Amino acid sequence: MSGTPHARRTVLRAAALAPAVGLGLTACSSGDGSNRSAPTAPVDLGKSDDVKVGASKLYTDQNVVVSRISENEYKAYSTICTHARCPINHLEGHKLVCQCHGSQFDATNGKVLHEPAVEPLAEVPVKVADGKIVVGPAKKA
Repeated sequence: MSGTPHARRTVLRAAALAPAVGLGLTACSSGDGSNRSAPTAPVDLGKSDDVKVGASKLYTDQNVVVSRISENEYKAYSTICTHARCPINHLEGHKLVCQCHGSQFDATNGKVLHEPAVEPLAEVPVKVADGKIVVGPAKKA
């Protein structure tokens, strides 16, 4: 009988911690039910002039950011954070900020600017056709 109180305490501790673990997992999710992937088929994002030379534009519905490097050069990256797969929905200039854990990325090259993420964002093919920006599908890793 000497082991019974310890076993009971262990069960009670586990029961008390279960809701906290659930809250922790919820905090790591985006909570918005959004799709957590970059385009899997070509997507028309609109007019190419919507992204000015030297600027970046975030397309949250498509989980992609487009940067216009020069008059005829565009770069696109998935905005799914490489740390916890949260969709990034905040852009400050060329800096993407993940709301889940604070990872930051450069929108012009996908590189990590601030951890906890350590892997760069996935590049997404981008082209301009008939004055429209077309992205996707995402490149395979």
